Amino acid sequence: MKDEKDYYLTTAITYTSGKPHIGNTYEIILADAIARFKRQEGYNVRFQTGTDEHGQKIEIKAKEAGIEPKQYVDQIAGVVKNIWDMMDTSYDRFMRTTDEYHEKAVQKIFDKLYEQGDIYLDKYKGLYCTPCESFWTETQLVDGKCPDCGREVSLVEEESYFFRLSKYQKRIEELYKTNPEFIKPESRKNEMINNFLKPGLEDLCVSRTTFSWGIPVSFNPKHVIYVWIDALTNYITALGYLSDDDSLFKKYWPADLHLVGKEIVRFHAIIWPALLMALDLPLPKQVFGHGWLKIDGGKISKSLGNYKDPREYIDKYGVDAVRYYALREVSFGSDGNFSEEALIARTNADLANTLGNLLNRTIAMTNKYFDGVISNSKVNEEIDTELINKASNLKSVVDKNMEKLYISDALEEIFNFLRECNKYIDDTTPWVLAKEEKLERLQTVLYNLLESIRISSVLLTPFMPTTTEKIFKQLNTNLNTYDTLNEFGALENNHKLGQIEVLFKRIEIEK
Repeated sequence: MKDEKDYYLTTAITYTSGKPHIGNTYEIILADAIARFKRQEGYNVRFQTGTDEHGQKIEIKAKEAGIEPKQYVDQIAGVVKNIWDMMDTSYDRFMRTTDEYHEKAVQKIFDKLYEQGDIYLDKYKGLYCTPCESFWTETQLVDGKCPDCGREVSLVEEESYFFRLSKYQKRIEELYKTNPEFIKPESRKNEMINNFLKPGLEDLCVSRTTFSWGIPVSFNPKHVIYVWIDALTNYITALGYLSDDDSLFKKYWPADLHLVGKEIVRFHAIIWPALLMALDLPLPKQVFGHGWLKIDGGKISKSLGNYKDPREYIDKYGVDAVRYYALREVSFGSDGNFSEEALIARTNADLANTLGNLLNRTIAMTNKYFDGVISNSKVNEEIDTELINKASNLKSVVDKNMEKLYISDALEEIFNFLRECNKYIDDTTPWVLAKEEKLERLQTVLYNLLESIRISSVLLTPFMPTTTEKIFKQLNTNLNTYDTLNEFGALENNHKLGQIEVLFKRIEIEK
């Protein structure tokens, strides 16, 4: 029985047709921020990601490269994992669909569905988009092309196994009615209803015979299992479903959140629930279809090659600058526009100036006037009350936004407060207090600033873990957990700060 404090979060597994771009990277950053936030709240988080490694497209790519498909996906999976690690993501499991345990479990699932009559053999004739590994009806095409990628589709005719997707239409409709939080944002649910449920679900082709790079059907090996059946089931196979050890499955399933790009919501919100219904398994609690990071208003695409390797941005600007920009740029469910110029602008304005300069000058003044020792003399004035109240309420404000997955809004609230801290310096004029030898008042002002920075840093940790680690080191404090935010004034009194370190250098734009 799943405990209420056990939280299972997944990303879509990255398709290994090419190296990941910044758009793919956005999803893993987003998932990591959520995972870290839930851990702060005291949840036992299981965060899973990985790679999707079968299908016709990969077979073609490997042939073009002159190597075997397994060698090809090994290379790409290695790059994906390297980038995820460079982005400081705290996943618990990086699974691959070429892992033996997964392939065996997928075959068992296919066998089970066939034996109970949910999968049957017939002939398929229809439209197929190879780059998207997707089947389409004539009415779903846009100008005769794939509605997802805009490429040509081909007419495919072959013997195939079919999943009785139509059988589960009414149950899926009921799911949407009785569980309004199942798909977020609301616009994605409306798309599922209008584009797929209202026209009527058709049985799904779930095997292919025209290529061989996939998991073979155990009882008819000339067929390979449709890549999306293979991919979707990773969420349970990696937990040990249908294995000798299913303890993780019992502990963490159903998933609390499937985090996926908006273009693949239909697989996760229609096909996946239907498969789980057929297997008589609990359904995930929520599917969130996030927006895209675009370049100049257009989708970032591996096949179009309109992107840089994310590692170039990491090397140039640092991990946390890239993390912050990606999370801040894309609002809930919407698309964001990726621009190197905008990344630089946000780094300079928010990270170097608002956050970095605030920390730097507050510690510098404490060093200058009190030899780096912080004390709270509690010589308070009305202006302090306003700052303290905002600092005390910040956790609640961030929590409410994070609960709704308003990640960008949560960050905006934190940085709005940091701007208030900078204004507080201008309003209290610590240098004037020093000149007038109002030292106890000065101590109070500096303490209020340092405590406000500490509170902000605890709340920033899920988004910028490396940066906040540096901040806590400079504050010389271990008070970096959620339970230290219950009231203002937890920062130790009469202790010495650490050494000043520049968090972010201003980036000069090359002209």
